[in-house]
Amino acid sequence: MGREEVLRAIRKAESEAKQTIADAESKAAEIVSKARLTATEIIQAGRSDSEANAQTKISEARSAAESEAQKVSKEGDSTIGSIHDGGEGSREDAVNAVLDAFRS
Repeated sequence: MGREEVLRAIRKAESEAKQTIADAESKAAEIVSKARLTATEIIQAGRSDSEANAQTKISEARSAAESEAQKVSKEGDSTIGSIHDGGEGSREDAVNAVLDAFRS
């Protein structure tokens, strides 16, 4: 092999190496891009699942709170009714006491 042939072979090898590097960089960029896309999809799916779970928990808590509120309301209504019924007999005595106080 002559000197020119060796130089051509070196240039050809350099050119092929540059092309190989360019191809590798392109594939690396494609892999990174796909990885970022996949990561974004995973994050979005996680957020969606998280929001769905949060809504379920909120709904369950709201239902439990409404049930508890109804119980408390019924107890309060019952207590108010008892007080009202207990006061029925005392009303006449109270009216008479007030009238007596004014008359004196």
